[in-house]
Amino acid sequence: MSDPHKNGTRTIKVDYLARVEGEGAMYVRIRDNVLEDVKLKIFEPPRFFEGLLRGRAFTEAPDITSRICGICPVAYQMSAIHAMENACGVRVEGALRALRRLFYCGEWISSHTLHVYMLHAPDFLGYPSAVEMAKDYPETVERGLALKKTGNDIMNLLGGREIHPVNARVGGFYRVPARAELSELREKLLHARELALETVKWSGALDFPDFEQDYVFVSLKQPSEYPMNEGRIVSNRGLDIDVSDYDAHFEEQHVDYSNALHCVMKPDGLSYHVGPMARYANNFECLPSDIQDVAKGAGLARVCTNPFQSIIVRAVEVLYAVTEALRIIDAYEPPEESSVTVKPKAGTGYGATEAPRGLLYHRYTIDADGVIRDANIVPPTSQNQKMIEDDLRCFVPTCIDRPDEEIQYVSEQAIRNYDPCISCATHFLKLEVDRG
Repeated sequence: MSDPHKNGTRTIKVDYLARVEGEGAMYVRIRDNVLEDVKLKIFEPPRFFEGLLRGRAFTEAPDITSRICGICPVAYQMSAIHAMENACGVRVEGALRALRRLFYCGEWISSHTLHVYMLHAPDFLGYPSAVEMAKDYPETVERGLALKKTGNDIMNLLGGREIHPVNARVGGFYRVPARAELSELREKLLHARELALETVKWSGALDFPDFEQDYVFVSLKQPSEYPMNEGRIVSNRGLDIDVSDYDAHFEEQHVDYSNALHCVMKPDGLSYHVGPMARYANNFECLPSDIQDVAKGAGLARVCTNPFQSIIVRAVEVLYAVTEALRIIDAYEPPEESSVTVKPKAGTGYGATEAPRGLLYHRYTIDADGVIRDANIVPPTSQNQKMIEDDLRCFVPTCIDRPDEEIQYVSEQAIRNYDPCISCATHFLKLEVDRG
């Protein structure tokens, strides 16, 4: 084990960090026991989805964009669908809107549970993976798997399949479920709600580092419901804009050490935070009162500013998604048609939804024949990358006296707080610490 106080160059390398999606590297430079630089390097090749969309029919966007992510395909589909409907001057309401929200509940349950139990919990319990953790905590892992399956069942019913669903379309769905089909989900969801309650209580009992940040939280906001598919873009610092104004307030910047763009706020180039903590901070009052009480009982304040406690916030959102799914099922009356007619119209459309990892923005320009002429997609992790670096700049100095192996471990955990999805592949981080 190396001595962190010893002079000279010190390097820590972790070829790949599992339990996040994508490939990249992190570089930390420490001189004379003082942190000088942090770089989050994303070296995975570009995938050119925006280029693939140009020249395709506007109705193809949902199926193409769902392939961007195997963990949160619903988010990409729904952001594309809302943007296309916005361009064509169509708004979907009633039972179809409710079904879209139910579809999103399934993805939140599935994705959040995967992160909480399989990707993040091993950090807190001291295991390299969920496989090793399962040997000592079989009931915990089984609870997570059962919850995730419930989310998958919702996605399978509404989307036609769990991964890269094919049933969503511009205007609605190709097929809508009968009441009896949703009723079959109800019993599973009642059991899932008990599991979700246990998850919040369990996550609240974990041991968290004492670390707080003064975040700019950005999310969607709806007047009377916790945001998923729709809303205005707001922040805890007074921002309140229509989705169509996103480009006037945010911009993507190229950094020379990463293939991924960093998104910042205009005009000052400030980092900001999207995801469960941002949604929770900006929409706490939209959670049912009993869920607010559960969150408080798990140790959460009205606003959570400790990124390590994001695991609790995700658990709260799982509980909310299960509860909301039950509400939608109980109120469901099948629509007369599975979709509304959407005729192409030349123009630009904007869509933003709340992916499990945070705000997901789509913009498309189509011509009068419905051919996509321009496309822009800003995923949540792109928006969080600069914020992750800022967290590390503040967090690493709190443990700089520790051996490199310990700095590596807690730095990896700090990155996993964000559940970063670089390309929805398997690995993400190669860590290098340079001490001199």
